[in-house]
Amino acid sequence: MALTRATKTKKVKTLAKELETSTTAIIGTFTKMTVAQDFELRKVVRAAGGKYHVLKNKLAAKAGEGTKVEEALKGLKGVSAAAFTSGDPVELAKAFSKWVSDNAEFTFKLGIVDGKLIKPEEVKALAAMPPKEEIYAKLLFLINAPAQRLVTVLNATGRNMAVVIDQAVQGEKFSGKAAPAAAAPAEAAASAEVAAEAPAAIAEPVVAEPESQTEAAATEAPVEGAVVPDEPVS
Repeated sequence: MALTRATKTKKVKTLAKELETSTTAIIGTFTKMTVAQDFELRKVVRAAGGKYHVLKNKLAAKAGEGTKVEEALKGLKGVSAAAFTSGDPVELAKAFSKWVSDNAEFTFKLGIVDGKLIKPEEVKALAAMPPKEEIYAKLLFLINAPAQRLVTVLNATGRNMAVVIDQAVQGEKFSGKAAPAAAAPAEAAASAEVAAEAPAAIAEPVVAEPESQTEAAATEAPVEGAVVPDEPVS
């Protein structure tokens, strides 16, 4: 039954609104899928945080324009069905792949994750990856591991210091009783140093020796060239 223009326009707008926030799309095809299987697949995709639609290829391409899954919806041929999500692509791939493994009537065509097209075998590889939360947890652990080791070392240092201080207190290492005993030897040593330096510091008085007679005579000797008065004649 052909769709009217109004119906097509409505379908495009509805699908386009759902695709605005979608970052992942997994597209496949099927043959002779029953209503019960279709219902079960929709339930599985919804539990994984996605939405499922059987597509009209041209309408899907129109609805996908300007979205992050646009490339995956271009040029589709044959029967096409797709699951979309703005959440964890791994979770959707896991749920979808598990359902497909139990229902051979459905096969993957392609997928797209954050604008990157992936092949059917890559959809299965995506399904084998750990969930995004687990990847983030491992990454966070690797980032925090050095910090955690540093905190452990610092805590251990604090504990060791506390033990040393406690032992010192118990041994009265910090009491005031030992201070005078420790000061006495220091004072004695200082006194000894002063005593040793005293003789060198106090100078003996210098007593001038009397001049010898020779020096006295030399002092009293007439200076050469001087006029000596004649001795009186008796």
